[in-house]
Amino acid sequence: MKHHANDLIMLFNDLFRETDRTLLVSGGEEPEYIPARTPDGLAQVVFAHDYYASALHEISHWCIAGAQRRKLNDYGYWYCPDGRNAEQQMAFEKVEVKPQALEWLFSVAAGSGFHVSVDNLTGSGSDEENFRNKVWAQTQVYLKNGLPDRADRFYRTLLAFYERQALVAEAWSSEQRFNDLNPGPNYEC
Repeated sequence: MKHHANDLIMLFNDLFRETDRTLLVSGGEEPEYIPARTPDGLAQVVFAHDYYASALHEISHWCIAGAQRRKLNDYGYWYCPDGRNAEQQMAFEKVEVKPQALEWLFSVAAGSGFHVSVDNLTGSGSDEENFRNKVWAQTQVYLKNGLPDRADRFYRTLLAFYERQALVAEAWSSEQRFNDLNPGPNYEC
């Protein structure tokens, strides 16, 4: 199955343009969240280079951000690029667990691949296996307790669009088997 970023743009914008006054926008060099500039304006979730996975990741951040954070550029978070020290990496991973868990759920709903990312190839303090386990544990919490409202709406939209309602339980079962058998960095449904 082909996965196109334009499909995510259509789905997201149909779902959230009016209700949450937010658009998903492709093509930034770097991902960015831009809040609405006026009361009747639209916020923008910008993802990088028309990449499908980048769109899912940025949507995940938006789904978690509360009302106050959605008034701030990039939700008010700092971003320290690749090359973080151990302390900076711990702070990064703490913020990334929930979005990456949602991104994993979205990727299963869409039938696309997912890769846990510590995003720190040249830095120190990364323990990819430990981080992957934290993301998996958060994914299990979401499956047990439910997703945040906007995430749940998007997840259900993905399931319907990609016609995966009947396949999702089987996909999670294979994700668990894969996780148990091979703790490597790549997870594919």
